[in-house]
Amino acid sequence: MTNKYKVDKPLLIIILLLTTFGIFTFLSASLGLLAKDGVQYSSVVVNQLGFGLIGGLILMFITSKIPYKFWKIYSFWFILGAIFLTLLVFVPGIGFEFAGAKRWIHIGSISIQPSEFLKFAYLFYVAAWLSLATAKNKIETFKFGTLPFLTISFIVGIILALQPDNDTMAIILLAGGVMYFVSGANLKHILIVGFLALIAFSTIIYNRPYIVDRIVTFINPASDPLSSGYQIQQSLIAIGSGGFTGRGFGQSIQKFNFLPEPIGDSIFAVISEEFGFVGATFLVLMFVALLIQSIRISLMSKDSFGGLLMIGIAILIVSQSFLNIASMLGIFPLSGLPLLFVSHGGTALLFTLAASGIMLNISKFKKQQ
Repeated sequence: MTNKYKVDKPLLIIILLLTTFGIFTFLSASLGLLAKDGVQYSSVVVNQLGFGLIGGLILMFITSKIPYKFWKIYSFWFILGAIFLTLLVFVPGIGFEFAGAKRWIHIGSISIQPSEFLKFAYLFYVAAWLSLATAKNKIETFKFGTLPFLTISFIVGIILALQPDNDTMAIILLAGGVMYFVSGANLKHILIVGFLALIAFSTIIYNRPYIVDRIVTFINPASDPLSSGYQIQQSLIAIGSGGFTGRGFGQSIQKFNFLPEPIGDSIFAVISEEFGFVGATFLVLMFVALLIQSIRISLMSKDSFGGLLMIGIAILIVSQSFLNIASMLGIFPLSGLPLLFVSHGGTALLFTLAASGIMLNISKFKKQQ
């Protein structure tokens, strides 16, 4: 017997708590922009609230109503469209470059990061293919299980590496790899995929000096506190000054001309300063709860596609968020990835909420205990 009409309430509550907490902390962190010359505070906030939050909630409502098998039926066209949009970042006049990276395109007056769409289109396609291979009892074969997975992962990886967007590439391929593993793939093939991934990432690191610099800074953040180690030093100061309960909402000092990107990848430091250990722990526990509840729903899914897509989206959201938090705590090299539900980025929030709607729809069809 299946529950076809009601979304999973614990999952919905977790998503709404993350969204609410994220918006309030973003509004506080964005006050730091008032101290910066040439930054339009109002345009940043309007983009996050209008395009990201309101647009995202509308999309979440819509995707929660669309039967999740829709994404399986049209997964091939979604991945083609996502690849096409992502390639537009290399087209002069459409794509634009910022800080040495080509990751954005202009559509009218709106700038969009198409890799956010590519993330989920990739998950749709991988989940669809793996579920098909599982249904035909061919998931353990190289031809029908491993080769298609490697092919689409290679294509997506190359596109992101050329931008370059190494952090997004790593998160996407991690989520795909987990889906590939839990689908029941051959252990020998899993080891081969892992070995190839290790070679690929080692090659990228070797040919990207700035990644090496991040690793060196991670090992010894005090070696160059005014340059490569500046962000992590300021982040740790903010986190440490928050203490157990924090300075209070809106009372962060580090967000004013000290923390680089206080509304971006450094926003966890602002949260820790204002809400202390209590607030930071609450946020971490919400992401842990999201992962646990998603795994539970995945195990109760009535088909492999729903289960694989559920776990893929959860891994994508939680791993990216934990990578951001870990880099701000100095237990992982700086990544530059936004903290989902929280950091500035209307496109990221829009697609995160849209993906949350897909998770809610999958939860409608879980088997009752």
